[in-house]
Amino acid sequence: MPATDAAPKTSRIPRTVWVLGFVSLLMDVSSEMIQTLLPFYLVGVLGASATFVGFVEGLSVAIATVTKLFSGVISDITTRRKPLAVLGYGLGAVSKLIFPLATSTGWIVTAKALDRVGKGIRGTPRDALIADVTPPEIRGASFGLRKSLDTVGGFLGPLAAVGLMLALNNDVLTIYWIAVVPAFLAIALLVFGIREPEAPPSARPVKRFRLANVVLLNRAVWLVIIAACLLTAARFSEAFLLLKSQEAGFAPAMIPLTMVIMHAVYGLTAYPVGRLSDRVGRTGLLVLSILVLIAAYGVLAVASGITAFVLGIVLWGLHMGLSQGLLATLIADTAPAEMKGTAFGFFNLMTGLVVLIGNIAAGLIWDAYGSSATFLTGAALSVLALCAFMMLRGRMRPAQSR
Repeated sequence: MPATDAAPKTSRIPRTVWVLGFVSLLMDVSSEMIQTLLPFYLVGVLGASATFVGFVEGLSVAIATVTKLFSGVISDITTRRKPLAVLGYGLGAVSKLIFPLATSTGWIVTAKALDRVGKGIRGTPRDALIADVTPPEIRGASFGLRKSLDTVGGFLGPLAAVGLMLALNNDVLTIYWIAVVPAFLAIALLVFGIREPEAPPSARPVKRFRLANVVLLNRAVWLVIIAACLLTAARFSEAFLLLKSQEAGFAPAMIPLTMVIMHAVYGLTAYPVGRLSDRVGRTGLLVLSILVLIAAYGVLAVASGITAFVLGIVLWGLHMGLSQGLLATLIADTAPAEMKGTAFGFFNLMTGLVVLIGNIAAGLIWDAYGSSATFLTGAALSVLALCAFMMLRGRMRPAQSR
């Protein structure tokens, strides 16, 4: 779906992509200020277990991904992306008000659920809007740029949390109140900074949702979804990295540095990798990302001090930079133009269900056998994902849209 702000043959990344990137940056600053302290707050203050942390993280992703399915379908039916994105980011901002008021794990689950509903609503139309306004020849760069700006927020948020923990004597609740500010700034930028392009006359909007619409998602789209599920099954929540940081010797105020390091590497690699994928293809880089993930798990499994732990985090961030933008780009490459929202929705639904199961399993393994067993399990699953991915690799070629 071409856009009014991006000529078909230009190599310049459209303004809409930049604005969406900065919206993601601000929201991620807010989210990471909260999320990087949440495992410590749940376990150390509210007395939750690692299994509960895994359940909360998995449930949150599952809620988000189910919501992404319906928001994607609705965006295809209405051919409007921005209103859903505003609604989703708005719910995310409102959820930030609940965290500092939470006095039990039930309140935390409620806040996370509302936040993830918002994330689910906004994620699919945002990605579909990027696909709408970006020419195919710079699609990898555009998705990579959005991811890089998002991860800049993932770098600044934990860094702000560290500084505030030191300045406020580990006053987590005050930090949670401060985190509300960038969330509402993101809403203002989205509302006033983006003008949604008109759908071209050639587009064939989906009249209504039918299960049969799934069949219209071509074979290449489904192969991408299968490959993404295999990769997602092998990658546990970053909450387990935060829990591991305490074992490695990080003081409570320093725990957010885990995400600072990871997002710094992630953000520095996502955009260059996206541009490189426009030249050399996506799947080879995804294979490389799985190899890096296996190495990250191996290091984290044996890490008993800060140096080894930091190396594992660097490798994890490199894996994220090599993989995350490319999976979304492959969906944009292979999905029919009139069903990009639906394609992104089913992509997120399937991977989200896998995340729910994987994170609960990771929490159970952690509680029963310790952190090393959890990371070794991740490494074993990564090896299986690599083998399966290599079998699918040659079949995930971009197809012509219908």
